Amino acid sequence: MPSFLHALRLSATESGSLRDLILTFITRPGCHLCDDARPLVLSEAKRVGATVEEIDVETDDSLISLYGIRIPVLLGPEEEVLSEGVINDAKRLRRKLSCF
Repeated sequence: MPSFLHALRLSATESGSLRDLILTFITRPGCHLCDDARPLVLSEAKRVGATVEEIDVETDDSLISLYGIRIPVLLGPEEEVLSEGVINDAKRLRRKLSCF
């Protein structure tokens, strides 16, 4: 199982009923798809009161093997893939997050 010990916590407000919900956003420096998805991920996380931890896929070989060509990847609290690749559909992401 990948180690997320050195996660970079992005600022998403931890208010509301889901304040303990942590989403993991797997990215890579210089990834334009990651840069494009970040504002939407943070906005939707803030809307539900979740925290987003951003992980650089390059920091862990197991992350590279699992997600290397799939980034950006947004994982839910049980490490389930909520979205990957082009993340630009707010309604779809909102629907996924409403399950928590």
